[in-house]
Amino acid sequence: MKFARIIPALLLLYSCHKKTELREDKLYSRHLQQQETLTIVNTPIPSDKSTLNLLFLNDGQMMEVLRVKEIVDSLFQLGRIQPLLVVGIHNNNREQEFGVADSRDYLNRGTRAKFYEGFIEGELYPYVKKKAGVRKFHSVAIAGFSLGGLSAFDMAWDNGDKIDKVGVFSGSFWWRDKAVEDTGYSDEKNRIMYAKLKSSRKRPKLQYWFYAGGAEENGDRDKDGVIDVVDDTQDIVNMLIEKKSVQKSDLVFVVDPNGHHDWPWWSAKLPDFLIWAFGK
Repeated sequence: MKFARIIPALLLLYSCHKKTELREDKLYSRHLQQQETLTIVNTPIPSDKSTLNLLFLNDGQMMEVLRVKEIVDSLFQLGRIQPLLVVGIHNNNREQEFGVADSRDYLNRGTRAKFYEGFIEGELYPYVKKKAGVRKFHSVAIAGFSLGGLSAFDMAWDNGDKIDKVGVFSGSFWWRDKAVEDTGYSDEKNRIMYAKLKSSRKRPKLQYWFYAGGAEENGDRDKDGVIDVVDDTQDIVNMLIEKKSVQKSDLVFVVDPNGHHDWPWWSAKLPDFLIWAFGK
């Protein structure tokens, strides 16, 4: 009888010390007409898979630099986040695959953004659910950095029936359909994502987490002493609130006065985002 009691105790001890795993996978995309590389990080999978959360991460090729595995493992072992599956999508053509799905920028970038969105929404999401053996994740989030942040926001906005939360690190909300130097340029009309929000009748039930660094750039189009990455993000936040698309309690905007436009700075903020999105 004593031996019978020891075995469950040992199994419990072992399960408590299971580590977060990292592996790579491949998936052919009909939308993109190419093989996509995925870097996958997961905490120990719970027996009750309805408690498992999913994060799609743009620029999956940078997950080592971002220290995703180490950060996720540390937060999980400390009991700060729920069970989590992170799927990082490698991007080798960022200027064409990222952007706003239904509009190219003034330099004809973002030509493959609608196909990239179709890949994640129509191919990758069903694939991940099948591989994970779940009918529905507890919550689904998407996040990205710079152009990848713009892409993540646009994808969340367009797919609010599948995505619950979005994280935007230094989002490229300056993305525009006319050069600033062109006669008639207007922040109101020519910033693509801002104009899309302004004209949209959608009210997706999303939660938003934004980050921008105060030392990311020197650009200041309106000469108000606030750099563009902060101004552009603040305008998106204000538009969401103005259109009553979100409760203030479901929106976070963090500005680090010393933050730079670089991966180490985004890595340093990643734990805050993960705790916000998947915290216990």
